[in-house]
Amino acid sequence: MCDTTRTDDRLREECGVFGVFNQPDAAALTALGLHALQHRGQEAAGIVSFDGERFNAERRQGLVGDHFTKPAMMERLRGDAAIGHVRYSTTGETALRNVQPLFAELASGGFAICHNGNLTNGLTLRGNLIANGAICQSTSDTEVILHLVARSTRRHFIDRFVEALSRLEGAYSLAALTNKKLIGARDPLGIRPLVLGDYNGSPVLASETCALDIIGAKFVRDIENGEIVVISRTGIESLFPFGKRPPRPCIFEYIYFARPDSVVGGRSVYDVRKQTGIRLAQEAPAEADVVVPVPDSGVPAAIGYAQAAGLPFEFGLIRNHYVGRTFIEPSQQIRQLGVKLKHNANAAQIRGRRIVLVDDSIVRGTTSVKIVQMLREAGAKAVHMRIASPPIAYSDYYGIDTPDPSRLLAAQYDLEGMRTHIKVDSLAFLSIDGLYRAVGHEGRDNDNPQFTDHCFTGDYPTPLRDREGPEKISALALIAETG
Repeated sequence: MCDTTRTDDRLREECGVFGVFNQPDAAALTALGLHALQHRGQEAAGIVSFDGERFNAERRQGLVGDHFTKPAMMERLRGDAAIGHVRYSTTGETALRNVQPLFAELASGGFAICHNGNLTNGLTLRGNLIANGAICQSTSDTEVILHLVARSTRRHFIDRFVEALSRLEGAYSLAALTNKKLIGARDPLGIRPLVLGDYNGSPVLASETCALDIIGAKFVRDIENGEIVVISRTGIESLFPFGKRPPRPCIFEYIYFARPDSVVGGRSVYDVRKQTGIRLAQEAPAEADVVVPVPDSGVPAAIGYAQAAGLPFEFGLIRNHYVGRTFIEPSQQIRQLGVKLKHNANAAQIRGRRIVLVDDSIVRGTTSVKIVQMLREAGAKAVHMRIASPPIAYSDYYGIDTPDPSRLLAAQYDLEGMRTHIKVDSLAFLSIDGLYRAVGHEGRDNDNPQFTDHCFTGDYPTPLRDREGPEKISALALIAETG
C-alpha cells in the first residue's frame, strides 16, 4: 500500500529486520544492528528477546537511538536470543499496535515475528481470517502470518510455519523467534533481501550486510530465495519447501534502498551505483562543465558519470542532514520553502557553469523542479539532468511506498513532457539494459528477467490478488499496512 498524501519526492522502504541467537548480549547486538538498518525505516523500532523462561518485548515509535540506548530498557530485554525491526509506515496511522516484532502466545508457546516486504494477497487472507472469527489487533499484514501459523493443524511448529508461508503471495523476508529457534525466511523469488552472518559462533540474520559490519559479525551467505533457515542449539537447518525457482530480487536495492557499504547478491552496492553513472555517461553525454549529484543518493552515480565523461565532480548542492522530523506539521509558509529545508545550492560551484545534475530516480518530480530552480537562481548557465535508472511509471506493491500511477511523473508525461515540467535543458534516463549491465548482466532477459523491476517495466512477478480479479478487496473497507 502507498501513502498518496505524502508530498516529498523520495521512495520509502518499509522495513529492516535483524536477529541473533545464542549470544548473551542478544538485545544489545540487535539494537546496534537496527541502528545500521535505520535507513530502511525511521518511524518505529522494536525488539523481542527470550531469556529461557519468558519473552520480553519493547516497541517504540521513533528512531532506534531515541529509545534503545537507555540502560533501563535494555535491562528489560534479557536473554540470549532476540529479533528486531525498524519500520516505515505507509497507509493508516503510525500506531504502537503496528510496531514490530509482533508477538503471540500459541499452543506451542510464544512466537515473535517481523517482516520486510508486502503481501499482495494480505487483504484477501485477512478478510478470510476475520470472516472465520479471527480478532486482529493491528492493521499490519504481518499479523496475518501469526494467525495462519496459529490455525495450522500440523503437528510440528516448522510444518505449521511452512504451511502458513505456502499461502502467502508477494514479497517477504522474515525473522521469527520461538523459545527454541531463530527462523529466517525469504519469499520464493527473493524479492526482499536477507543475509546470514556469524558473530563469534552465534548465527545472525539481517536485511543487509552493513548490519553485520556494525557488530563485527562475519558475512556467511545470502539466504536464498524460497529458503527457510531454522537456527537452534543443534545447528542451522536449511529448508526449501516450495522447490527452487530462478531468483528475482528487487533491483531497487541497488539503485536506492540498500546502504552503499552493503553487499547485495554478491555485488557492492556502491560499485553498482558508480557503474550506473558510467553507463549513463555513455548513453547520455552532455555538453557541460561540471557534474553535480543530488545528495546523498545520487553521489556514487555522479562520481561514475564524472569519471566516464572526464568532467570535474563538485558538491553543487549541500544537504542538511539535521532536518529530521522538525516540521511534522509545517505551516504553509514553511511548506513553500520546500526543498530548501534539505538542500541548498553551493553557488560558488554553480555560477556561470553548465551543470550535469545526477540523481538516482524521479518519482513525482516535485523535488527535481525545486532543485533545478534553485540551481538556476544560483547562476547555473545550463542544467542537464541525468537519472541513473529508467523512468518509474508503475507503482510497487512489494514493500516500497510509491504513489498511485497518476502521481508518477513518468506515467503522466513522455520524455519531452518531463523535461518541460522539470524545466531542464535536457533530460535522460538510464536504459533498462544499461541498468542490468551496471549490475553485472548482459542486459535484461525479457523472457526470464533476472530482477524484480516492475516499477520500470510493469512486469509484476506475482499475482496482485488484492488489486485485481474476483478476490479484489476495497482498501476503504479493509486497510492493511505493509511490513
